[in-house]
Amino acid sequence: MLHYPSSYNHYTFTHALNACTLAHNFPPKGLEIHAHVIKNGHFHDLFIQNALLHFYVTQHDVFSAHKVFDSINYPDVVSWSSLISGFSKCGFFNEAIDLFLDMTVRPNCITLVSVMSACCGLRSLKLGKAVHGYCLRNVDGFNIVWGNAMLDFYVRCGSILAAKYLFVKMPKRDVVSWSILIGGYAERGYCEEAIRVFQEMVKSKEAEPNEATILNALSACSSISSLSLGQFVHGYINTKADLLVSIVVMNSLTNMYVKCGEIGMAIEVFNKIKYKDAISWSTIINGLALTGLAKQALQLFSLIHVNGILPDGVTFIGVLSACSHGGLVAQGLMVFKAMWRIHKIVPKMEHCACIVDMYGRAGLLEEAEAVIREMCVDGQEKEEGLIWGALLNACRNHGNEEMFDRIKQEVENVKGVRVGTFALLSNTYVSFDRWDEANKVRDEMRVMGLKKKAGCSWIEVNPSIS
Repeated sequence: MLHYPSSYNHYTFTHALNACTLAHNFPPKGLEIHAHVIKNGHFHDLFIQNALLHFYVTQHDVFSAHKVFDSINYPDVVSWSSLISGFSKCGFFNEAIDLFLDMTVRPNCITLVSVMSACCGLRSLKLGKAVHGYCLRNVDGFNIVWGNAMLDFYVRCGSILAAKYLFVKMPKRDVVSWSILIGGYAERGYCEEAIRVFQEMVKSKEAEPNEATILNALSACSSISSLSLGQFVHGYINTKADLLVSIVVMNSLTNMYVKCGEIGMAIEVFNKIKYKDAISWSTIINGLALTGLAKQALQLFSLIHVNGILPDGVTFIGVLSACSHGGLVAQGLMVFKAMWRIHKIVPKMEHCACIVDMYGRAGLLEEAEAVIREMCVDGQEKEEGLIWGALLNACRNHGNEEMFDRIKQEVENVKGVRVGTFALLSNTYVSFDRWDEANKVRDEMRVMGLKKKAGCSWIEVNPSIS
């Protein structure tokens, strides 16, 4: 076509650039079209300039996008919106807001959504409220895309009350609106409120929950180990065929039952997953490990290879944890060796911690210490403090005061030791009737401003779903 000038015009270049933008894997072609645009004298056509601007933005080349923008004599709202969106998506949030302030045309909904995204990236509640106020004063009518962007902004900035107020005042809400609020409550720890909103959504039938909504609701149930609320969500999933075939939803449902201690239901859901992935296997293996079913966890692990799934580092943490809790030292060592010899997975601090804990529970304290000194990863001070803490706990449980005196120096010299390890150190002194040293550790904790949170547990009493 390029050999016959009469066969194309500026519209041709626009469509060709849009095709490159949608394809995502043809940046050289886009550059080639840019060259032809200049060569054929169409560069100062606004439609082509906006198409070029959009192309460079999708390629995350904000420098070239800005050069194209600067060449536009009279940028329209599409030009401004494209560049602001590009800066925001590439993490140049301050630059995006500066562009918005420099606009010479009236912004539209797309512009405002991009600016709100930049405010969200900066976690600037003040700027976001200013943009919200501008919208209320200058934008006629309600746009649900803009409303959802504003709702998401308040949620991400932690202003959950403002998000709830905005949600209630929205004249129209879709599945995105509901999902944002449910996810916001779940992330901020208001899990019961998240499930209440989900129940309200189902009853009102204002919008139909999608995969994202279900995942947020299940996450809330898992966080508070609420079996009754989880079963309510499960009941809804059973009415939707598309959700039952979603591996992401089924994995999340399995995890929810694991966190609630209902390993029987977790296995039932797991067995219904037609095409299981590594996450499916890791979730159920970890669940079996947590409930003390070590042998069953090992049996499932052996089936992974039969099903053609490659276990990952998380899978091995579950298997090693099962061996630790089940006292299966020989099997645990065999799995650990297979992890790095056969599967070429480099042991991380979590894997070492499992081995240390396994040896410690079995009373093999010398072997546990050797693992820490020989195999643990350098440069992970916080994790190293935890792993020495595991050995401290083993010393206390087995009454090995001699080793305790030797390794306590290691714990004290490690940077970034958490408050739980200090509390364990003090309690271990107490178990050996060394009260003066225990009180000294507690005094040091007070000086450093460290305070261990009290443990807690909860049960459901007469759970009801309204």
